[in-house]
Amino acid sequence: MFKVGELIVHEEHGVCKIDDICDKEFGGKIRTYYELHPIDNTDLKISMPINNDKVVMIRLVDKEEAKEVLQTFNEPGIEWISDVKIRNKEYNNIIRSANRTDISKVVNTLMKKKHEASVDRKSFAEQDKKLLKKTQQILFEELALALDTTFEDIDDQIKQMLNIAS
Repeated sequence: MFKVGELIVHEEHGVCKIDDICDKEFGGKIRTYYELHPIDNTDLKISMPINNDKVVMIRLVDKEEAKEVLQTFNEPGIEWISDVKIRNKEYNNIIRSANRTDISKVVNTLMKKKHEASVDRKSFAEQDKKLLKKTQQILFEELALALDTTFEDIDDQIKQMLNIAS
């Protein structure tokens, strides 16, 4: 169970802060809820049952783990699956696993493939664009917080590791 004031990673909203843990009644049932908000959008209030197994919420990585995850961008990414539907399903399953090292490998591969497509003046699948944008935003934001830097700095570092021009 998370604590009030703790920063967590929400699979849809990225890094969020737990504002409160409270009981609410809906449909005659009382359940305990997390009240939280994305750190980059204090106006958005999210209320989630604490035992919700449909949405992945995990603790932020610490500084050492963030450094390890960052270094995985020096390694090959994940295997490219040519069928876009199968690739999207497999990559989403990896992302839902919440294993940052595996997630970074997916982001690594998608970033490289997007760059290759751009250089070759080819299209990059819309599903891949959306998955990359969302996952990259959440992962880089989390790494930036853990390493006390900015999203832009993490993005620049990773692009240098992947030899992708900014």
